[in-house]
Amino acid sequence: MPRTETGRLAVLDLARGVAIVAMAIYHFSWDLSWFAFVDWDVGGAPSWRAFAVSIAASFMILVGISLDLAHHKEIRWRSFWKRFTLIAASAACVSIGTYFAFGDSFVRFGILHCIAVSSLITLPFTRMPLVYALVASAVILTLPNWASSSVFDGDMWIWTGLGTPAMPSVDYVPLAPWTGATLLGVALSKAIRRSAAMERLKQMEFSSLSGRALRWMGRHSLPIYLLHQPLLYGLVWSVTLLGPNMDRTSRSFQTNCAQSCATSIGNEALCVAACRCTLDGLKSENIWQPLLGSPQDPDLQTRMNQLYSACLSAPGTDTIN
Repeated sequence: MPRTETGRLAVLDLARGVAIVAMAIYHFSWDLSWFAFVDWDVGGAPSWRAFAVSIAASFMILVGISLDLAHHKEIRWRSFWKRFTLIAASAACVSIGTYFAFGDSFVRFGILHCIAVSSLITLPFTRMPLVYALVASAVILTLPNWASSSVFDGDMWIWTGLGTPAMPSVDYVPLAPWTGATLLGVALSKAIRRSAAMERLKQMEFSSLSGRALRWMGRHSLPIYLLHQPLLYGLVWSVTLLGPNMDRTSRSFQTNCAQSCATSIGNEALCVAACRCTLDGLKSENIWQPLLGSPQDPDLQTRMNQLYSACLSAPGTDTIN
């Protein structure tokens, strides 16, 4: 695995870059779906869920590989704590930022939180034989299957992955099973270092334009992670404000609202009228745009539900004052 001029492994930078691109594709697709430019079920379809899981697994495995390569000879405490502090601080920023953006659905324990804590748990295994990391990986990967319990329900134990969180979250990556992926990365690194594949990988070069671009993204994966989704979400939202595309979100709201309502009360005509009335009320009170920008805002959600209830009682009303 060729080292760059800064001593980094080019193949790892490339792999991180590929994972970053995949993550950006997923989040951009989610944004397009949220604003009804496409009808993809990004949040719920099995294929999209599998895509999201593969991206998270890639990042966690790469964390383990990097830890082992950096610390298998001796633990470099200074560099470890520097990296840990940066990731932990970034995780805190994500929690704070998403709290203001999404309210109760903010990130309580997302992928950066998991990377930080998993690094602490995994670090000792970099100095142990491969089999220890492999066994620990198998235990943690399967832990939710045999150790889950209602004892771990609620937000106090959200980090474990062994219970049901009290509130939804826009990103949730608990220690079980995901620390198992990091331990798997440690085991994989140890196996590669002992094999002839290591020498072949060292001879690989990624000097093409695309290779250099992916390596650059891999070297700057943390700031790209922190910035890409706010930028992409803001970009798609801005496009909706430029003209008729805004109608897409209106139609999507009415369709989803009517379907959910009809499932609950069984009167499709009543639901269509009530949802149209709710949308008109949101627009007349000038809270439709803010709701699109902050869909999890508790105050906006409360007012929307109030309008919906009033419209459901009197669906012929155009707006509710």
